[in-house]
Amino acid sequence: MSRIGKKPIEMPSGVSAAVSGQAIEVKGPKGVRSFKATDDVDLSVDGNVITVTPRGKSKRARQQWGMSRTQIANLVTGVSDGFKKELEINGVGYRAALAGKTLKLSLGYSHDVEFDVPENVTITVAKPTEITVEGIDQQVVGQVAANIREWRKPEPYKGKGIKYKDEYIFRKEGKKK
Repeated sequence: MSRIGKKPIEMPSGVSAAVSGQAIEVKGPKGVRSFKATDDVDLSVDGNVITVTPRGKSKRARQQWGMSRTQIANLVTGVSDGFKKELEINGVGYRAALAGKTLKLSLGYSHDVEFDVPENVTITVAKPTEITVEGIDQQVVGQVAANIREWRKPEPYKGKGIKYKDEYIFRKEGKKK
């Protein structure tokens, strides 16, 4: 029995869902998202509750049960609250600025790094050392944050680079004389 799959998905007010075959479309204040489930699970909407049930006792049906429930729960969270990743920039002279749809990063290279912001993602720069990535698709938000972090990962000696706000950088001691 899937502990995750058994839980029903509660939809907050302002969010609606429609099932057609194996596809579910969720509408909310932040946008519209859809998901197509495999033939191993059944989807049903009763009022403001979405339930996912397996169509058999096979291993694949049980795997798809929990995964489908989690994917649909992420759709509901995305269209109601959205997803957010916060990045911090550490280092002398390292900073970020937003110019239209382009994020300009000064990361100690001989040139500024220009990162084009994708369509369905919002990037805000509150301070020159803080970047916030927001959107309704958890996978896209995480991938954009990872792509920004990839330009200068934090190094273990001084901690310089771009890191997630809640990330712990394991620090190393330098050479001794």
